[in-house]
Amino acid sequence: MTVRVDRSFEVSAPPERVWAFIADPENRAQAISVVHEYTATDPAGKEVTWHVELPIPFVRKTITVETEDVARDPPTYVEFVGRSKVMDVSGTHEIVDTADGTRLENSFVVDGKLPGVETFFERNLDDELENLRVALADDLRATNSGGD
Repeated sequence: MTVRVDRSFEVSAPPERVWAFIADPENRAQAISVVHEYTATDPAGKEVTWHVELPIPFVRKTITVETEDVARDPPTYVEFVGRSKVMDVSGTHEIVDTADGTRLENSFVVDGKLPGVETFFERNLDDELENLRVALADDLRATNSGGD
């Protein structure tokens, strides 16, 4: 079973500022609650290894998910894929200029390879996108306040 969640949210910031956040795969990794550690594996910044801990019965160890940005169209679009023995994940982030700022359109797909993976993400994927929204908002606030 594949789980998909599409969610958009608007922020009062220019598209270039949203791009600066969302194009960084480390920012995206930090926002996901089950990513307990991540390692940038590519000097160009397009590859990040996620170390994921899922609270499900058949997964009792940290899962390594190799992620890579496979498409970028600055400053409007980034697409990534991640692969592991337990699940494959993909996502897109599209930045749309609006009259009041920017809309970030997000799509995440998780394809589980073990029992319980899909169920976990079916229940939690929307919350993970909310975490991304909060991380972006926090980043924008920190930038607007001078980083303090």
